[in-house]
Amino acid sequence: MSRSMNDDWMEVGKLAEIPPLGSRVVQIPDGEIALFRTSDDQVFALRNRCPHRQGPLADGMVHGHRVTCPLHNWILELESGEAVAPDVGCAPRYPVRLQGDVVYLSLRPATGCEEKSAA
Repeated sequence: MSRSMNDDWMEVGKLAEIPPLGSRVVQIPDGEIALFRTSDDQVFALRNRCPHRQGPLADGMVHGHRVTCPLHNWILELESGEAVAPDVGCAPRYPVRLQGDVVYLSLRPATGCEEKSAA
């Protein structure tokens, strides 16, 4: 992994290194980010902790543009990080860029979704 675009972006590898309908974990200074690849080759990034009980989202099942947490089957939207109703909570999302087949991850979470947990 190298920092290429500027100090806020990190090159994390090739698209082919993330399995279709799968994920890959990237270590950042303050934790883990899960990169998810959908069947239409879009890549999304969420903090690798479910807002419910902190389950590892990267171990979950990707379906459509959602991921199901492996611990208690909470479903989160990959585009926003928000839990699907009736569940409430949010996993912070991180911007991702594809340049050709190279994936870049922003080290700053996107606005609009603060890390929230359910009780």
